[in-house]
Amino acid sequence: MTAPDTRSPDRARVAPVDGPDAAGRWLRGGAPWPVLAAASLVYALSVWQEASAGRLGVDNAVVVRAARTLLDGGSPYADKRFLYPPGAVFAAVPETLLTDRGVSLVAPAATALLVLVAVVTALRIFGVRADSRLAALTVAGLGAFLPLRSVVHLANWTVFSALAFPAALLLARRGRWGGAGVVVGVAIALKPILVPLLLLFVLARRWRALARAVGVPLVVSLAAAWAMPRPGLFFTRTLPFLLHGQDAYARPYDAAWPSVLPRLGIPPSLASLLAVAAAVAVLGFARLRWRRGGDEGLRLVECAALLMLAAFLVSRPSFLHYALVVVPALVASVVVRGAAARSVWFWLPLLPQVAGVNWPELQSAERHAFKDFVMFTGATAALCAAVWRARPQPAREVTVSGDAYSLCSDPDPRNHSGTR
Repeated sequence: MTAPDTRSPDRARVAPVDGPDAAGRWLRGGAPWPVLAAASLVYALSVWQEASAGRLGVDNAVVVRAARTLLDGGSPYADKRFLYPPGAVFAAVPETLLTDRGVSLVAPAATALLVLVAVVTALRIFGVRADSRLAALTVAGLGAFLPLRSVVHLANWTVFSALAFPAALLLARRGRWGGAGVVVGVAIALKPILVPLLLLFVLARRWRALARAVGVPLVVSLAAAWAMPRPGLFFTRTLPFLLHGQDAYARPYDAAWPSVLPRLGIPPSLASLLAVAAAVAVLGFARLRWRRGGDEGLRLVECAALLMLAAFLVSRPSFLHYALVVVPALVASVVVRGAAARSVWFWLPLLPQVAGVNWPELQSAERHAFKDFVMFTGATAALCAAVWRARPQPAREVTVSGDAYSLCSDPDPRNHSGTR
């Protein structure tokens, strides 16, 4: 004879608080040390392969050359290849103490280490340990991911944005929005990739944090410009060069819609119009994702990723290694039930970026942008589709002594008749 169910009807009707499912628990679990060692070896060999190639660290060398020009009394913006804010010049001054050979070796290695730090930071958004199975899979996967090889080979300063993106979201996840604003501001002062992330502070209505994110790069840029000769060249030479999509040397590598669609036969004016329309639509999905709620870490990551991807679609240039800004955090989100990264449609656009796989007619450097176009567009579409399919997440309830209390900020208790 079974004992009667003494639970109240209210308690029986309340759904349990969401928790990790079996897949999430397995990914969070610790990986055996041989697996961690194998993943680290794959990553190290990938970095070593790039370090053995010629013209190593060419993008970083441009910034170091600008810093040396400044120390010699010249204007960094006399070089049309220097496309960074004034603060980046002073940040590169320590590298001038090294020889050219030393810079070409140290910078790619430091870039690879910073990507690993970014991965660990992204995992911490969801409380995942650095020695977990997901960490091992992510590190091994990055070893075969062409955007990693690109950023390491070039030693491009996009790596600072790739680190600042999850760091800012981690701080926001912990309620430290002011710190998140400072992190974003510092990253923008070095390279303005994270400018679209300012909209996240607007969606969250964190105005003081937004002021910090805007104020830090503004103060740093003004101070650095005041300390260098002929800073006006940035507006008369560098900015027009950027607004025109750089030149014929960089344009084939640009994966933005206004650059790729004309190569497919679409008129440039129509391509720009389509790019703007797509970006606006993605921004709408980002706003919808924020309003849908759900797991706070997942909401931050997916909304922020949509804001960045909207910019990658329309802004020129959008290079291959920009993917490292959003991909680690999105991959880390797979531990959460309902994450867009759990859909196969998120992973399919990333497949062309697997190293060692030959794609007919797309292997040349000039045609690689078509694969990058598929990656950015496909990942964006997968996130938007996930937002469209998802349902709004109501305020969760817990039951104490048979009475239901909402976790929303409502000081007045609610009864089940709908009155107060």
